[in-house]
Amino acid sequence: MSEAAASPAFRRTEPDVRRLSLIEACARVLARNGAAGASVRAIAQEAGASVGLVGHYFGGVDALVAATYEHVDRRVAEALDLAVAEAGPAPQDRLEAFVMASFAPPIADTALLATWIAFWSLVTARKDIARQHDEQYALYRARLEALLGDCGVPVSARRRHAIAVTALVDGLWLELCLSPGCFTAGEARDIARGFLASITSSGR
Repeated sequence: MSEAAASPAFRRTEPDVRRLSLIEACARVLARNGAAGASVRAIAQEAGASVGLVGHYFGGVDALVAATYEHVDRRVAEALDLAVAEAGPAPQDRLEAFVMASFAPPIADTALLATWIAFWSLVTARKDIARQHDEQYALYRARLEALLGDCGVPVSARRRHAIAVTALVDGLWLELCLSPGCFTAGEARDIARGFLASITSSGR
């Protein structure tokens, strides 16, 4: 294929590449500077782009931050889905893989934690971020409920157990990223594995 023939296809994909570069730059700025430091100028500079490009693709910094929140959450969800897919068909293995993935890269990452903290800081200040937060955690818990159901946990107990597992994972993940010297990823997995065994074996 000639260069001239390939050029139009390249130009069609270029806007998506530029949009993604702004989102990734926004995530880095949020991790480094927090939500208060995520200005249009700072993000554009990080991306090596013009300030006007942010307005062109997102209309402003608020929409860019929201798009970045969605993008980061999707990356986490993809990592969880991959872990479950690689675990095989056994329900208990799939449940464990879903939970244990939070204690290994790319989820157990200090930069990801810093970005996530910036998002959390906006939950009480912005209704759109609060809505995203609620939707994302609802999807996470729904996935957990389905995996717990596959392990024989009755319907009446799934929601309660999903909330408990989510709280356990969040707490261990936070401490593992913030203070990795306090305990190891292996210890986090052992703690989570023991809790999963207790709720799937009792069925209550």
